[in-house]
Amino acid sequence: MRVVIAGASGLIGRQLAPALRAAGLDVRRLVRRAASGPDEIAWDPVRGRLDAQALAGTDGVINLAGRSLLGRWTAGVKADIVNSRVQATRLLVDAIAGMPARPTVLVSTSAVGYYGHRGDEVLTETSSAGTGFLAELTKVWEGEARRAVDLGVRVVCPRLGLVLARNGGALGPMIPLFRVGLGGPIGTGRHWWSWVHIDDVSAAITEALTSSALEGPVNLVGPSPVTNRDFARTLGSVLRRPAILPAPAFAVRFVLGEMADEMILSSQRVLPARLQAHGFVFRWQELSAALENLTTPS
Repeated sequence: MRVVIAGASGLIGRQLAPALRAAGLDVRRLVRRAASGPDEIAWDPVRGRLDAQALAGTDGVINLAGRSLLGRWTAGVKADIVNSRVQATRLLVDAIAGMPARPTVLVSTSAVGYYGHRGDEVLTETSSAGTGFLAELTKVWEGEARRAVDLGVRVVCPRLGLVLARNGGALGPMIPLFRVGLGGPIGTGRHWWSWVHIDDVSAAITEALTSSALEGPVNLVGPSPVTNRDFARTLGSVLRRPAILPAPAFAVRFVLGEMADEMILSSQRVLPARLQAHGFVFRWQELSAALENLTTPS
């Protein structure tokens, strides 16, 4: 099976591409420069450049492209966040439309930001969309991917939660603070964080790629969401440090602005209903075990 990955140099792609190759798949990467080998295909999503002929022979496309959401959102950053997702997805689907022999599947990532701030409400794939910048973004983002359905392509949109990884991602900035005893809950700590270990992200995307039974939105989060207070307590315990210093919500908002309310302070108690109904088994089901794995020197 030949697979093309957009965003292969990002946090998820760096783990997923080698895993797919190890499983015997022929993996090609889209790169934003001149291709330097047979496993690379040049593209420019900003200028809308991708030769459909270069995708010939592709059986599946994985779209991980998108600017990081971490950091303060200025108007320019928000525009880049939208364009890096919507334009890239539109270009991929347009290229698929121009292929004489189209791939059978498009796996195009999304985010649990689709649900907005929902308090203690338990959320599954049948839950309605929320409000806010991320909710509006994900609706448009997924809508671009779903255009491929009319082309006869199976489309899966994994809605990613808080991806926990050893190198990078949301966990990266937390660990140094917690190691010196400066970690703790944010605000009241009662808001829910839906987390997932990067090993399970890679495995679930592979399952979405290869299993015809999965389609549409799929919550890619672990089966045990926790409150921010419990997350802080667990990380502190794993690192054997106190985690009792709260970060006031107003201070987080002052530093990070809108991103604080949309991501860090937002409450999304999301369950992976479709993956579990499909029979997918998460390797990392409990937060303590996942954090132990990711913080222990390899």
